[in-house]
Amino acid sequence: MSQSQSQRVNDQIRAREVRLIASDGAQLGIFPVQEALNIAREQGLDLVEVAPHAKPPVCRIMDYSKWKYEQSKRQKEARKKQKAQDMKEVKMRPAIDQHDFDVKARACRRFLEQGDKVKATIMFRGRELAHVGLGQKVLERLLDSVKEICQVERAPRMEGRNMTMILVPKPQDRGNKKTAADN
Repeated sequence: MSQSQSQRVNDQIRAREVRLIASDGAQLGIFPVQEALNIAREQGLDLVEVAPHAKPPVCRIMDYSKWKYEQSKRQKEARKKQKAQDMKEVKMRPAIDQHDFDVKARACRRFLEQGDKVKATIMFRGRELAHVGLGQKVLERLLDSVKEICQVERAPRMEGRNMTMILVPKPQDRGNKKTAADN
């Protein structure tokens, strides 16, 4: 059944004849609309047009309000299960020490395992802008340390005085790592 907003129910159906489907899914045949409405009302249910463009239009006998309620519950449940990816940022300098780099790499790995995107930023000051290659090497080292759990969404590039790279978790790893971290 389509989820369109222009669903016709009971007296809103404009066709003369309709193909009728029972509440259990069995096809009952082709009936005049008034007779199909009477059959639906005898069962205490609604007549809902499910395929308006068919010849003749297809109508189903169902509890329309219950169906709408279940649809809204399914949509709410689907929204709950969605996780918006947050953008986390890891900032470094081109002349970063090994220990500081390791701390930033661990933070980057943790963010990726949680399913977040990571924006790795190298900040240049003063004369450091003359040595952009050093920043490039730092970002490559970072990528090497986390490459098994991520992929590059945007390669390193300069934005003013900063060089940025965006990493996203690999789709198959995201779910596995989350469940392992949650236990």
